[in-house]
Amino acid sequence: MSRPAPDVAQLREIAVTVALAAGELISAGRPNQVEVAATKSSPTDVVTAMDTASEQLLRTELARLRPEDAFLGEEGGYEPGRSGLTWVVDPIDGTVNYLYGLRAYAVSVAVVLDEESPERPDPATWTVLAGAVVDPSQSETWTAARGLGATLTDSRGTRRLTTSAGPRLGQALVATGFGYDAGRRAEQAAVVARLLPRVRDLRRVGTASLDLCSVAAGRVDAYYERGLNPWDFAAGLLVATEAGAAVTDFDGGPAGSHGLLAAGSDLHEHLRKALGNDEA
Repeated sequence: MSRPAPDVAQLREIAVTVALAAGELISAGRPNQVEVAATKSSPTDVVTAMDTASEQLLRTELARLRPEDAFLGEEGGYEPGRSGLTWVVDPIDGTVNYLYGLRAYAVSVAVVLDEESPERPDPATWTVLAGAVVDPSQSETWTAARGLGATLTDSRGTRRLTTSAGPRLGQALVATGFGYDAGRRAEQAAVVARLLPRVRDLRRVGTASLDLCSVAAGRVDAYYERGLNPWDFAAGLLVATEAGAAVTDFDGGPAGSHGLLAAGSDLHEHLRKALGNDEA
């Protein structure tokens, strides 16, 4: 028996509800001095106690609201479900910013359907149905539902996001990010050196979900990065896509850890060619 089609608007509301709760937790609970609780891929890839607390809140609330769904979190890993849907969450995207008190961190919550890889969703084959990115330091909430568009809610209210086709490459403000491995950073720095003379300027915020939302809002013209994890981009990718941006890997295929490039429809192809086969 086939399952009924998911109600993406309802899923979006759930994503917003739990992401706002986690955003309030990490904002109100941030001490003057944040301590590193652990490291992951390298000594610079850190985990704070609040990362763990935020993910536990998300896991608990989603289990209460959607007990049949699976869960994939940055800190706690994958927990299977029975509905065919998986919640993909980053409890604090931009942990290093959070650690240092920089106002560029977010909670990212998305729900995906993956009929080809039901055991553990794969960005290459999943469909993101709904998502929310909450930036508690700026009181901004970015949301999207598949086929229903993307919005930004802030002190001025809620408005629909529409991405332009983009400027010429030489006038483009481009965001990027760097991995934690020293060798990859050296490769990425070489790409920056080659790309910087060809664009207006580069920005490095350190929070992939907010970079993707910035493309959706026109705060930057494009964003690219290699080495992202699924929870880094699941919600932000849908916000950018529903706003009209093109989001692919560097070869024009599905975005993933091997590469993600988001830009307006015209700029996207020019920037993709500029990046070429570089190890961006």
